[in-house]
Amino acid sequence: MASPSDRRYSKSHEWAKKDNGQVTVGISQFAVDELTDITYVELPAVGAAVRAGKAFGEIESVKATSELFSPISGKIVAVNEQLADDPGLINNDPWEAGWLIRVQPSNATELDALLDSQAYDAQAGSH
Repeated sequence: MASPSDRRYSKSHEWAKKDNGQVTVGISQFAVDELTDITYVELPAVGAAVRAGKAFGEIESVKATSELFSPISGKIVAVNEQLADDPGLINNDPWEAGWLIRVQPSNATELDALLDSQAYDAQAGSH
């Protein structure tokens, strides 16, 4: 299944979608498929700073615990509070309901360095 073309992707399987000057971040379907059943997500607080390429949280599944890496630098303006009670939202809908954080970017041009959907799908498929 092709990844949505309305967002950019990191090699570590996070996506970034521009939305009214902010950037919503989540993980790809490929990452969900690799992790299998997601049981817990640790996200930072609103107001925390994130840096592109640096860890901002953790995601746990029945298989593994993995770090989450921010695809963009900036300040967190929202976290998906629903994931605290229902981390399975990520399994069911990683592209919309299962988003992780929203960031006010400090340098929106960082998105240009990320992969487009075709390049991401080619890279993800080669693992």
